Amino acid sequence: MTVLVEWPPGHPGTPPHRHSGPCFGYVLEGAIRFELEGEPEVVIKAGETLYEPGGDKIHYQNGNASSDEPAKFVVTMLCAPGAPMLTMVDDEELARRAHLRAPRPD
Repeated sequence: MTVLVEWPPGHPGTPPHRHSGPCFGYVLEGAIRFELEGEPEVVIKAGETLYEPGGDKIHYQNGNASSDEPAKFVVTMLCAPGAPMLTMVDDEELARRAHLRAPRPD
């Protein structure tokens, strides 16, 4: 599945979730904050790519990194047969796995 994602300025993105398979993306405009479980948050700018392995790893954020410019990226997701493309992670699981999240920037 391939989708175009457009976030207005300051949009926080999708709440913590996971994908059943790998995802590959390319930022077309602006910049997005991208954070996977166990890895530090990064800002991915227009012309740069992203990769997410999918499976059990939590995807914490993919929101717009700018408060005054829109962001746009395209992502291709390879989903496991019969599994949903995206599964939200609840607060209880986030608390149980908090030790796996990389330290947050100040």
